Amino acid sequence: MRILVAMMKHETNTFSPIPTSLDRFFEWGGHLGDDAYHAYKGTGMPFSAYIDVAETAGHQVITPIAAEAMPSGIVQAEAYNFMTKQILEAVQTGVDAALLDLHSAMVSETTDDGEGTLLYEMRKINPQLPIGVTYDLHANLTQKMVENCTCLIGYKTYPHIDMYEVGSQIADILLNSIDENYEPVIYWARPPVLAQTLRMGHSDEPMKSILALTKEAEKDPEILAATVFGGFPLADFNDAGSSACIVAKHDTKLAKDWCDRIVKQIWENRREFVYSGRVLSEALTYAKSLDDGPTILLDHADNVGSGGTQDVMTVIEEVIKAGLEDVAVAAVYDPEAVDLMTKAGIGQEISLNLGGKTDMPSINTKGQPLRIKGTVKTLTNGEWIVRGPMYTGVKVSMGNTAVLAVGGMEIVIISKHHEPWDTVVFTSVGIQPDKKRYLLLKSRIHYRAGFEQLAKNTITCDGEGVTTSDNNLLTFRKVRRPIYPLDNINEP
Repeated sequence: MRILVAMMKHETNTFSPIPTSLDRFFEWGGHLGDDAYHAYKGTGMPFSAYIDVAETAGHQVITPIAAEAMPSGIVQAEAYNFMTKQILEAVQTGVDAALLDLHSAMVSETTDDGEGTLLYEMRKINPQLPIGVTYDLHANLTQKMVENCTCLIGYKTYPHIDMYEVGSQIADILLNSIDENYEPVIYWARPPVLAQTLRMGHSDEPMKSILALTKEAEKDPEILAATVFGGFPLADFNDAGSSACIVAKHDTKLAKDWCDRIVKQIWENRREFVYSGRVLSEALTYAKSLDDGPTILLDHADNVGSGGTQDVMTVIEEVIKAGLEDVAVAAVYDPEAVDLMTKAGIGQEISLNLGGKTDMPSINTKGQPLRIKGTVKTLTNGEWIVRGPMYTGVKVSMGNTAVLAVGGMEIVIISKHHEPWDTVVFTSVGIQPDKKRYLLLKSRIHYRAGFEQLAKNTITCDGEGVTTSDNNLLTFRKVRRPIYPLDNINEP
């Protein structure tokens, strides 16, 4: 068979001011045709798993595009149209099946349901085309996504360290259904819950127990795939929120029973899916009292992995004021600062306005640079290969990168957005993270992939930014209502 393998991934934060252009997808590592095949084969991505499963079975693989962008604002029409065109043209040339590596939180200028619209258009071209899809744990599942595919699955980990495994699973399901000539049954449901990503770690409750249910379901040979989707609450559109989905071989009632059981558990634990923080100064006072390290300080309100601008200086400034010493920061997005440091040169002292270049109108906040003086310690091209358990083997680029030493703090400053989920974000610029007392990371949960084993303590720091966990700062206009916790509802 000719099997279409494609990737089109973006987690859209509709509150983010960062434009999502076509260039943003290719800066992160977008590839076309054979380049896509070679760039991702042998990595830990679903795209790679699809290739391996298909080729092991003796099939021909067609790879029109592999494109992913760091989370940011609404995807521009040019970008969405270009990426979907590559996939749809491949379907038109004639393929026997399709395996897609998607996210399921893409909002574009042309459609709020980026993935569902793509699948719908694929099925318009070939209504009988077998389609298997892998989605992110933070997928906002829609009816259009479900009814226009043959089978689907989501990651069972956050940080996402099982991407290859679940990609292999859904590829096997799709190919087996073709070989055995049956159509899998899909049943899905969702409670009125807009859970927060900071409360979705797979090793934390309540997600830990709910994920255990999906694994229990999959022990039944009739259940092919069981998924709980935490959802992505910062994509403000009608279908945002948590859901569950069961793919069964034949038994619709069994699929419904398992799905209802999972949805019931999401609803019963709805309060646990809402983050409750503390005053930033109190968090830093506690951090200062800790003797052993490294202690992770999470600047989660400015997490580029959820669409943050990555240049909010609030937490960094407060850490300096609090007098914390031996701190490494990853990372501040400021290409202008990197250019100034490059011109100054290594070893030179420099004063500059760091960060704060981006206004955030959705939370009524102006960018506020931090005037800072330090020494240029390191200059690199920011390129490295992920060696940790998440995105294993993928080549990433932070763009031109510099390290500024400011008193007891070393700040990694980058020219392309990148969430620090791998320790190489530090080691690539000469910083040994395991020797630091504090690691200040603009991340939520993904940092655990590379840093969990290092961390002696972890402290969430409630700063400012468009990935805030304070719903009171956000104005939701499109999500269906009523929904918890935006509305005080007691029954689903």
